[in-house]
Amino acid sequence: MTAKSRSVPDGAADTRVPGAEERLLRQLEWTVLRRLDGLLQGDYRTLLRGAGIDLADLREYQLHDDVRHIDWNVTARLQAPYVRQFTEDREMTAWFLLDLSGSVDFGSADTTKLAVSAGFVALLARVLTRHGNRVGAMFYGTHVDRVLPPRLSRQHVLNLMRHMRARPREQARGGGTALADLLNAAAGTIKRRALVLVVSDFISQPGWEGALARLAQRHEVVAVRLFDPLEMALPELGLVTVEDAETGEQLFIDTADPAFRQRYAAEAEAREAALREALVHAGTDTLELSTDDDLLESMLRFAAMRRQRSRMKVGGRWPAHLRTDAPAAAGALS
Repeated sequence: MTAKSRSVPDGAADTRVPGAEERLLRQLEWTVLRRLDGLLQGDYRTLLRGAGIDLADLREYQLHDDVRHIDWNVTARLQAPYVRQFTEDREMTAWFLLDLSGSVDFGSADTTKLAVSAGFVALLARVLTRHGNRVGAMFYGTHVDRVLPPRLSRQHVLNLMRHMRARPREQARGGGTALADLLNAAAGTIKRRALVLVVSDFISQPGWEGALARLAQRHEVVAVRLFDPLEMALPELGLVTVEDAETGEQLFIDTADPAFRQRYAAEAEAREAALREALVHAGTDTLELSTDDDLLESMLRFAAMRRQRSRMKVGGRWPAHLRTDAPAAAGALS
């Protein structure tokens, strides 16, 4: 496999979809999707907001508004920052940036992070395409090796699922994940403003933070972070051999040692704090998916997050506990 990515036309070489993908998608449609329809009462408008290009109105700037929408002429005349509001498109394009590196194969119980990713992506892609929205995908194993252009058919969703499942296990082995490569490739591929979902465990070589921030300046980006509870704390299992899923490096550790488990938990907590801070600074929304999460509950949390974002875009305010920096931000723009 060369480092050059391949663009796969919808239906090309995919005329026969394996039964496993069809069965999984039918199960999702008949169980989770039906229940989701009932709980949301068919209202997917906040979930599927388009970008919009027609100017509709002007209003005063509020905390967390997109600074790219500030009307500087009006701001100069009125001596207060004003932002443009746009008429929303009914349709939108969504891109899934899929981290399929070796670390997503991990799962401490019956479910791996890859399985969680596949279920979430299949369900959300089907929700989007059912409402006339196109979805595309970029696949990363050890490099960006496949691009699926945006389409809106059910067959397209099945093709996306098949490509996720068909990744050879040995392809995920390499020198470690370089998430920045995927994000930079997306910046060069996705030309029009879109909803971009970065589905990854964010276990990567450093340097992806700036690439994610640049992507978020142009697109509406959601970081879908995959994790397993065992990555946060080790159980007491005695002497065990652990292996790095991406490099193959092995270590022999004593999980019965309380001091070792304490150091492990402290390092995991520090990584968590650093990751969350990086995602906040990048300006993305974040949805966390654990291997023990219920898929329906995950979708409801995603819908609630999108609804909150929608309210802020039309002049709503952050909850009180998130508005601690409001005076400072307002002062910076006044």
